[in-house]
Amino acid sequence: MEEINVLINKARLEKRIDEMAREIERDYEGKDIVFLGILKGSVPFMWELAKRLKNNVIFEFIEVSSYKGTESTGKITLHKDIKDSIEGKDVLIIEDIVDTGRTLDFLLEHLKQKNPNSVKIATLLSKPSRRVIELNVDYIGFKVEDKFVVGYGLDYDQKLRNLPYIGYIE
Repeated sequence: MEEINVLINKARLEKRIDEMAREIERDYEGKDIVFLGILKGSVPFMWELAKRLKNNVIFEFIEVSSYKGTESTGKITLHKDIKDSIEGKDVLIIEDIVDTGRTLDFLLEHLKQKNPNSVKIATLLSKPSRRVIELNVDYIGFKVEDKFVVGYGLDYDQKLRNLPYIGYIE
């Protein structure tokens, strides 16, 4: 295994997630929110964000993939769709990282057909230098350089998701 360098420590992660929760509470005051977690990477971030909100949060999950190892294949595959109806509901897509934008572009089109009241995006990390499709990402934890990041849900071939910080591999 390669050496892992710390990019964002646990204290910085916690502080920024607190700030994001306050922004989301302000924007969704008095509303229920459907947190749509993109499996599997979003789960730690989704949980930490949900714990900090006063709103009623409903969990839904969707599973898509576009990665093999450290490289995006450019092809989006839907493995698991959402179970319950989101018609008329306020949906917040929870993502671990926005890289090329292809996955979220695919999901936004997919979700439109389910007639939600609104759809916004919250991501822990954003890599603007890798963007192929421009998206409006409503809540961004951190903008990061083009490094291969791991930890806090982000993986390297399903490993290292459980690190309590964001690291990178050279």
